[in-house]
Amino acid sequence: MATDNGAHGAATPNEHTDPSKPHALEHITVIDFTRVLAGPTCTRMLADAGARVIKIERPPAGDDTRQMGPFTSDGTSEYYRFANLGKESIALNLKDPDDLALVESMIAKADVVVENFRPGVMARLGLDPARLLREHPRLIVCSISGFGQYGPLHMQAAYDTVIQAISGIMDATGEPDGGPTRVGTSISDILGGIFGYCGVVTALAARERTGKGTTVDVAMLDATFAMLEQGLMDALGIHERPRRLGNRHPSMAPFDTFSCADQLIAICVGNDHLFGILASTLGKPELTTDPRFATNVDRTTNQAELKTEMEKVLRTDSAQAWQERLEDAGIPVSLVLNVDDTRKLEQIKVRGMVKDVGGFQVPGNPIKFGAYNSLGTTIPSPDLNNCGDALRAEFGDSHRPPVSAPRPRSAPSDRQAVLKEAALKDAGLKDR
Repeated sequence: MATDNGAHGAATPNEHTDPSKPHALEHITVIDFTRVLAGPTCTRMLADAGARVIKIERPPAGDDTRQMGPFTSDGTSEYYRFANLGKESIALNLKDPDDLALVESMIAKADVVVENFRPGVMARLGLDPARLLREHPRLIVCSISGFGQYGPLHMQAAYDTVIQAISGIMDATGEPDGGPTRVGTSISDILGGIFGYCGVVTALAARERTGKGTTVDVAMLDATFAMLEQGLMDALGIHERPRRLGNRHPSMAPFDTFSCADQLIAICVGNDHLFGILASTLGKPELTTDPRFATNVDRTTNQAELKTEMEKVLRTDSAQAWQERLEDAGIPVSLVLNVDDTRKLEQIKVRGMVKDVGGFQVPGNPIKFGAYNSLGTTIPSPDLNNCGDALRAEFGDSHRPPVSAPRPRSAPSDRQAVLKEAALKDAGLKDR
């Protein structure tokens, strides 16, 4: 694969990977009732932004993903690790009055609560979001669920594949002559988590202006449905039933994957100017004067014939060779890679998108700040109840402040400070 080299300037040290920079949310405390993936994605993003995240886990097993593979050589779950970096764990039985009282003390000093139970569960546990907001007017309570807190489906159970099925994204994915296909990642879970993060951060910004907290209601179905831009253009705009198209774009051509001598390559041409460059680079300038391909509308109408003409040429050489030629000509192009190849790209390394935490490689933080920490958390995902004793000592004697008073922020626990100090030491830097 062609990579950035001297022609584009030598790589320089990247300040985005400096772990000593201050975090944007380092004074925010989050009480995290979430489990599995959608909710933990939200709270892991908050942890990456520097928030203190206290994860409440049910004894004796904790989060379900602790028992989900793949497992590393030490027997721990990669699934759990990826979604729970930077958090403190405490095992609490929310049906036990003493444990529930401890949770109330934590919430009284917190900025944010995030949960992804089915609607109504928090209220049955004695933690009704409406009541929490009345008692703590600056609190932000984010609920992430399959179908949201209201609507005819709101009480239905949901996992990612169920939401992919009902949202329309599964029907939109796959080859035209094939069946509906699950997207190759848990996209509905992850979108629920990302929109949850967006909702929390938006509410925190609003609180700076108004002093008021709020509930945040995020449905995985809403989040996935909102992403179906082309299908909704068809269904809502021109009132046509969308259909599966494989890898090609519905309204631009050539915009697809194409067969070379050895493997597929993705080529995307969004205007007539680029098409002229592509045709010349392929050694087929006559394609631009062929009435079937004269304009983007023509090319889209006749995309199958255009693909045939292009692949006659592309199959004469390797995908790597074509990528280099097309890149040099300014055409958007890429080999189709396995993620095991993508993780090794210099671009991924330079951007800090794979990082070492606690001796394991994990995904990096995709949000890059100029003034704040962009590396994200360097604290490993917690063992079950790893901070239980420290958190009980910190919050056990707390009392709830008056309903109308701003809630004091809790200082980082000794355990959290020790974890951060050790993580920075591993990175070769002391906390500043």
